[in-house]
Amino acid sequence: MVVLLIPFLFSSADQSQAAGPRKAAKPKPRLSLPEKCEPRKLRIVVDVGHTPDSYGALSARNDPEFGFNFRLARLITARLKSDGFAATRLLVTDGKARPSLFKRVGAANESRADLFLSVHHDSVPDKLLETWEFDGAKSYFSDRFSGHSLFVSRQNPHFATSLMLARMIGKQLKEQGLHYASQYTLPLMGRYQRQLLDKDVGVYRYDGLVVLSRTRSAAVLLEAGSIINRDEEMEMNSPERQETVAQAVAAAMREFCERR
Repeated sequence: MVVLLIPFLFSSADQSQAAGPRKAAKPKPRLSLPEKCEPRKLRIVVDVGHTPDSYGALSARNDPEFGFNFRLARLITARLKSDGFAATRLLVTDGKARPSLFKRVGAANESRADLFLSVHHDSVPDKLLETWEFDGAKSYFSDRFSGHSLFVSRQNPHFATSLMLARMIGKQLKEQGLHYASQYTLPLMGRYQRQLLDKDVGVYRYDGLVVLSRTRSAAVLLEAGSIINRDEEMEMNSPERQETVAQAVAAAMREFCERR
C-alpha cells in the first residue's frame, strides 16, 4: 500500500498512470483552527478519490472515475497554490478500496491538516442505469440526473466548520452557473438517499464515509459532476469545466480564510 502526500504537481509519468485503465485507538481530535487564518500556513489536503486498483465508478464511455478525480484534484491543488495557499498538498492513495480509506485518513491526520477536501465524480445506483453501445462495447449511462454535490459528516469533530466550508464551495459553484444534484433526497436512491442540509447550494449529510468521519480536521467530499450522464461526462472532461470547478474551490477557500 502506497500513500503519496505530494507538495508539488506530478510528472508526466504520474499523469499517464492516473489515466490508466479506462482496531487502533481513535486519536483525539485536533484543536479548532486559529482565530486568524493565514493562507500560506493553512494546511489543505486535496484527496484524489479512489485508487488505480479500486477506481470507483465507470463513466458512460467506460473511463474510470479515478482518472477524472486525479486530473481535477491536481488542478485544484495548483490553483490553491497559485492563490497563496502554499501548504496545500495533493493526496494520492494506492491499493484496494477499504484499506485505502484508512490509509488516506491516516496520512491526512499525520500531516496535521487543517482542511480535507476529497474529490470525486458521481454515478447513480445500478437500478437506474440504462444500456447503450460505445466504441463497440456494451456500456451504461443515466442521463436522468446531473450536477455536483457536497457531503459532510456530523461525526466529524469539526462538523460546523465542515458545513461552513461546504456551503462556501456550493455557493461559488452556484455563482458559476452550475447546479447541484437533487436526486439524493429521493426515495428511489435507496440506501444512497441523504439528508439535505442546505437546499440552496446542495450540501448533504453522509455520516458513513470514512474520509469525512475519521479525519481530525474539517472535511468535505465534493462530487464534481456526473460522469454517468453522457453530456455531463463530456463537460467534466473539458479543461473549461475543470478550471471552473477549481476556481470555485479556490474562491471558497479565500472566503473561508477571510472569515476566520
